[in-house]
Amino acid sequence: MTPDFFYGTAWKEERTAELTLLALRSGFRAIDTANQRRHYFEAGVGEALATALKEGIVTRDDLFIQTKFTSPAAQDHRLPFDAFAPVARQVNQSLTSSLKHLGVDVIDSFILHGPSSGYGWSEEDAATWRAMCAERDAGRTRLLGVSNISLDQLKALEAAGGERPAFVQNRCYARFGWDREVRAYCRRHNIVYQGFSILTANASVVRGPLVSAIAQRHKATNAQIIFRFMAGIGIVPLTGTSDAEHMRQDLAAKQFKLTAADLKALEALTS
Repeated sequence: MTPDFFYGTAWKEERTAELTLLALRSGFRAIDTANQRRHYFEAGVGEALATALKEGIVTRDDLFIQTKFTSPAAQDHRLPFDAFAPVARQVNQSLTSSLKHLGVDVIDSFILHGPSSGYGWSEEDAATWRAMCAERDAGRTRLLGVSNISLDQLKALEAAGGERPAFVQNRCYARFGWDREVRAYCRRHNIVYQGFSILTANASVVRGPLVSAIAQRHKATNAQIIFRFMAGIGIVPLTGTSDAEHMRQDLAAKQFKLTAADLKALEALTS
């Protein structure tokens, strides 16, 4: 399956299983998590998946499961790998742990949670990416991606001889043109762009007069307009809502289309 909307499981803690199962019952089929106990409870996602599969809510073929390798610097003390092992071993251990947490034999998408430096693509990053490619080649994940990455870092990855990712997942700000330059790079190279923190990072835009006017015209919520806009400009959105009605509304955004004028006006917005 090709995902068009992800349910994000960050910051759910003890409610992770409950809310992930609610998302699956509501109709979400693409689930985003990470093997980073600091911000995610990946085993709780696995508990929800097991329940949904057992109850016949979904089959494995219905699901798109995405998790991440997170470097030691972005972890807390609950590491899913040996902090003193070579990076290739850390990647292997993290993915092995994720497969166990999630109760599956293969991950659909394995994401590098972010380059180790905010200012380039280091040899450590290149080694991590090579290790992730090796895991893909071994059949333990189908696709690879990179999160929290700049245009310069994407270019550096390519210049270093690295295979381009299938996915880029970034926080998406209106004030930066909805990550316009990275999105343009992704379009040129057939990379799927995933956007997160879409509502929370752009609260003033979401509540603003333009979005409100378009929502009124479409008899939709402001959040639905933003999610429909994301799809219209080629962004696969993530939502992390814990509200059942919002889950239903978010998915229902697929049922209408915005005009070309709407899309142009929304893309020109800045917060």
